[in-house]
Amino acid sequence: MAQRVCVLNIVALSPNLIGEATPRIKEFARASGGVRTLRPPLPAVTCSAQSTMLTGLAPAGHGIVGNGWHDRALGEVQFWKQSNQLVSGEKVWETARRIDPSFTCANACWWYAMHATTDTMITPRPVYKADGRKLPDCLTTPPELRDQLQSKLGQFPLFKFWGPGAGIESTDWIAFATKHILEQTPSTLTLAYLPHLDYALQKVGPGHPSIRQELREIDRIVGGLFDVCSRLGVKPLIVSEYGIVPVRDAVWINRTLRDAGYLAVRLEGGRGHQREILDLEHSRAFAVSDHQVAHVTVRDPADVATVEALLSRVDGIERTLSGEARRAVGLDHPRAGDIVCVSAADRWFAYGWWLDDAKAPDYARTVDIHRKPGYDPCELFLDPKLLWPKGRVMGKLLLRKLGLRALLDVIPLDASLVRGSHGRAQQASGFDPVLIGDLPDPFLEQSMPMACVRDAILACTLGAEHATSVQREFTPATRVLLSSGRR
Repeated sequence: MAQRVCVLNIVALSPNLIGEATPRIKEFARASGGVRTLRPPLPAVTCSAQSTMLTGLAPAGHGIVGNGWHDRALGEVQFWKQSNQLVSGEKVWETARRIDPSFTCANACWWYAMHATTDTMITPRPVYKADGRKLPDCLTTPPELRDQLQSKLGQFPLFKFWGPGAGIESTDWIAFATKHILEQTPSTLTLAYLPHLDYALQKVGPGHPSIRQELREIDRIVGGLFDVCSRLGVKPLIVSEYGIVPVRDAVWINRTLRDAGYLAVRLEGGRGHQREILDLEHSRAFAVSDHQVAHVTVRDPADVATVEALLSRVDGIERTLSGEARRAVGLDHPRAGDIVCVSAADRWFAYGWWLDDAKAPDYARTVDIHRKPGYDPCELFLDPKLLWPKGRVMGKLLLRKLGLRALLDVIPLDASLVRGSHGRAQQASGFDPVLIGDLPDPFLEQSMPMACVRDAILACTLGAEHATSVQREFTPATRVLLSSGRR
């Protein structure tokens, strides 16, 4: 009979954060053989890392080259899409079902949850009203689970999940939903996404004194899940996608491309209110910025070498990858940029192209994760230059409730506010993602490729009964561990 397993994805947990402020996590690590670290793919961002954990493939194999990418067929930048059909390769629960048809899987808010072949699913899914309002909600499989959870826990706290109000409430909600699934839906594998640390660390950086309290909060939540798992005979595993490193400033890569004549903008709006909009149609090159990695599309292949030479000289860009170098890091995929840039360890990529803040697009000062052609961590802040910004928010929300359109323009454009980032595959020691749990051979090495997480899940759930079949399914990364002499 399969062993039930719950994988707790404590986003941004790294070895240097496990200590006195996390007694339950620290004890769990001690009892299960210590903290093992993972070597993430490039880029080490949520969508790419999770897809590698669940398929055992590099981004070139599963196709998720970042949290967003330039869709060349549509001529648009796509960010934070949710369909699992975008992820190539067989997922771990699909592999497990081939071995044991009784295997079931539940997903509590890991990304690409929609249209997946899991048995149970919860994912944030706002309701977008015709008058411009965005209402908190979630999508579930089976559909009736949505009403069960929201009648018990309240609406999914969307505005605590991302934006200036992001806080522990959303992680608490997901944890309670996970407990409900564990108790009411006895899935073999349950995936739980616990994002709270990620937001706090990006805002203030890992060295800020306030992080101790954030660690206590996540430890409280994880401890509660440990207790439920113990009562139900479920084996918990902890993973994280990346560690957050301190950063001091952003690299405005699109401004460099604009100054060199590669990026084009068009003006929208009337006289005195003109905004500069990125013109993808006529840009010879532009960058999709994603934390510490940027994917650069170059329209004419003949320009690639010149653009790469230009970017390689930019302060804050550590590496540029194209051609064979891009292939060598596992990013040889049509969604990847023609050039992939990696920032210096203490920098990150801002998406903006405007040279005058007064001409920034109207969405730049809002939380708008789908319209912005790049990731924007400034969405975690209220603009400190505004007089009583919370009052401004309340006033705008009141106007919306009255049926009037109102731009919630309270987000700063000052990238220096951001104090933590991630995305590089190599970070300083102590800032690595982790794998913690009672693991069988060959998953006892101190450091492993992130692709091995898939195989560790298979071994923990099915290994006792289907050891030979499970080993036949191991990825090349795990086969290397097997051949290293550890048995």
